[in-house]
Amino acid sequence: PVATDGGWLAGKESHVRIAIPKERLAGESRVAATPETVAGYRRAGHEVWVERGAGRATRISDEAFAEAGASLSDDPAALLASADLVVKVAPPSATLESGEVEAAVLREGGAVVAMMAPHRNLETVRRLARGKVTTFALELMPRIARAQSMDVLSSQSNIAGYRAVLVAANELPRYFPMLMTAAGTVRPAKVLVVGAGVAGLQAVATARRLGAVVTVSDIRPEVAEQAASLGAEFVDMPQGEGDDASQATDDVLAQQREILAGAVAAADVVITAALVPGQAAPRLVTAPMV
Repeated sequence: PVATDGGWLAGKESHVRIAIPKERLAGESRVAATPETVAGYRRAGHEVWVERGAGRATRISDEAFAEAGASLSDDPAALLASADLVVKVAPPSATLESGEVEAAVLREGGAVVAMMAPHRNLETVRRLARGKVTTFALELMPRIARAQSMDVLSSQSNIAGYRAVLVAANELPRYFPMLMTAAGTVRPAKVLVVGAGVAGLQAVATARRLGAVVTVSDIRPEVAEQAASLGAEFVDMPQGEGDDASQATDDVLAQQREILAGAVAAADVVITAALVPGQAAPRLVTAPMV
C-alpha cells in the first residue's frame, strides 16, 4: 500500500495509475519493469499500463505484460499524460512520434521515477519542475541497508563493468588469455581499469576470468587490497583533499594524468569506471594518452 498522507500522493486514492513507456533514448534497450514487477504492482492494488513494444529489446513480449495484469497502450503521449507515476530507465527527455518531448506531456501533480542524471539533463529537470512533476532520481538513492532493494546504481554498474570487458575482448584484435601453441606463445592482454568502484571491480574480475593481466588505478589507497584480492596490480595515485576525484586540484590532476599516461601506454585495453555521484567525473584519459 502507498501512504497518501502527504507528498505527491496527497489527496489521491490508495491506488496509483502506473505507466511503463518504451525507452526512446538511442542505444537504450532496457525496460523499467518486468512481468514480475507488474504483477507486484497489481497485487498492491495499482493500475498498470505498458506501452506496446516496451519490452521488445529485452525479449519481453506484450503478451507477458498483459498476462501479468498490465493494460497495453498504443498512444505514448496519452499514456504519459494520464499516469500518476511514470517509471522509466532514462530521463523523460526523448521526443515522441507526435513530436512532443516526454517531459512536456507528463501531467501536473504526477511523478516520474528514472535514472535522471540531473547534471547531464538539467533542462529536462527544469522542465519537470515547471510542470510541477515530482522526480525521483534512483541513481542518487542513498546506499544504505534500508534502500538496498532500490539501489539501481550498484546493479547496473555491475552489469556495465562485466559488459565493458566482453565488448573489449570482442573488439581487441588479439586474445585475452595467454595461449601456448606449437607455433609459439601468445602473451596475455594487458587491461587497465580506471576506478575501483562496483563497475571497476566487476571489470577486474571479468578480465581476470578471461585470462588478462589487469592493473587498477584509483585515487583511494584503501581499494588496493580489493584489487589485489581479485588478482590485479594497483597503481598508486596522488590524492586531493577530498574523498573523490572531483575535489582534486589542477596540480594533483596533472600528476594523476602523468602517472596514468604511462599505464595507458602499456595497456591493450583501458576501461574507465570512475564515478562521482551526481556530477560528471573528471576526464583523466586524454586523446594524446591513447
